[in-house]
Formats: sequence, C-alpha cells, structure tokens
Amino acid sequence: QVQLVESGGGLVQPGGSLRLSCVASGFTFSSYYMSWYRQAPGKQRELVARITNSGTVTNYADSVKGRFTISRDNAKNTVYLQMNSLKPEDTAVYYCQGALNWGQGTQVTVSS
Repeated sequence: QVQLVESGGGLVQPGGSLRLSCVASGFTFSSYYMSWYRQAPGKQRELVARITNSGTVTNYADSVKGRFTISRDNAKNTVYLQMNSLKPEDTAVYYCQGALNWGQGTQVTVSS
C-alpha cells in the first residue's frame, strides 16, 4: 500500500531553518509529481510547493517564494522541503502529498 512518512518538523525561532523529508513507498515514486501542503489552526489546507516527477519544474505559493525550496531524490524515494527565513505565520502541520495519498503530517512551529 502507498505510504508517505514525513519527518523533520519541530520548534524553531523566527528567521531559522528546517528541512522536512517525506519518504514514499508502495508506488513508482519517479512517475509522480509530489507536493507539500500545510494547514494552520482554523485555516484550510493550502499548497506550499510542487515538483514534477523528474524534478525539473517546481512551483511555490507566493507566501513562500524565495524562502522555501522543494527537491526530490528519486533514488531514495524522498521529497524534501527546505524552509529558510521562517516566520511565525509559517506555523502549521505540513503534509506530503503524492499518488493521490497523504502523509500523516509533521508539525512546524515558528516562535520565539
């Protein structure tokens, strides 16, 4: 069965960095676009970044452009989200999405 397992979340101060990872299994990872979404308390889940199956094209929400970078390693069935210059408004549960499936989410909290 398809599994997406995120890791790398945590508590970080404003201006800090985190790198999220999502390890995929149960499907041909290299054939699928992969995405990161986030959901803050009381808000709808929103798309943060997406990457094509080959990794050559990426798209970002305006709110994270220039600060976040999505990447993938098809040999490791893993997609990453490098988050720099974090702001309190980046606080949310971050979800990996691909092949019509979702991970369980990892909490990111940006606070001093």
